[in-house]
Amino acid sequence: MPSFTINHATVEDIPVIISVQEQTWEPTYRDILSKEQIDYMYEKIYSFESLKNQMTAAGHHFMILLNDGKPEGFASVSEDEPEKFKLHKIYVLPSTQGSGAGKYLLNETENYVRSVGGKVLALNVNKYNKAKTFYERMGFRVTGEKDIPIGPYWMNDFILEKELN
Repeated sequence: MPSFTINHATVEDIPVIISVQEQTWEPTYRDILSKEQIDYMYEKIYSFESLKNQMTAAGHHFMILLNDGKPEGFASVSEDEPEKFKLHKIYVLPSTQGSGAGKYLLNETENYVRSVGGKVLALNVNKYNKAKTFYERMGFRVTGEKDIPIGPYWMNDFILEKELN
């Protein structure tokens, strides 16, 4: 039986985030993106310096999911506009998926957003990512579509939102 808790991350936790990401990024996107795009985006978004900048300059709040004290996932959010937050990242280890870890992490992320005054949580999900159905089961609804350039590549996303009560 899993025993999940949340650790609110600091810059010192970046190596833990990178470790989880190294185990989740490629399996998540291998059927959606080219290896070159995966490698490019990984370096652009998940290098130590990029994560440090997200935490210190861009105002992203990271939470690490622990299962019996072992890191098994993470999420990051920031305020996009007054009372509206954006979920930038949420990942759980492939070996943890299906255990309730993602649901727990998303619920705790929503609780954090509410605690700091957020009333809406928005996210982007790749149009071909199977996680879209998970978000819909969790109460998110599609509000639009957006094509986002990342270097020489594109992410083709749905935008989903959820009202937080």
